Amino acid sequence: MKIYVGNLNYKTTHQSIQDLFAQHGQVEEVYIPTDRETGRVRGFAFVTMPNDEEAQAAINALQNAQLDGRPLRINKARPRDDGGGGGGHGRR
Repeated sequence: MKIYVGNLNYKTTHQSIQDLFAQHGQVEEVYIPTDRETGRVRGFAFVTMPNDEEAQAAINALQNAQLDGRPLRINKARPRDDGGGGGGHGRR
């Protein structure tokens, strides 16, 4: 299951997220998106856990948990909407 982890401190590391979720089961991947232009962390991450029961337990246990001074917002990740985007720069 892929899990959305929001409200991250910009200084939160891959390892600290890995360690936090590993307390609840096997972590397959931690992905922290960065801004394309600045390279700065965008304040959220995705954690993939192969066992859905362990993932759900992590979601339940870590909702509003503190990490690096911030309360986490954790949910099952929604599938990405691959529609549209871009454009909108035309002149009238």
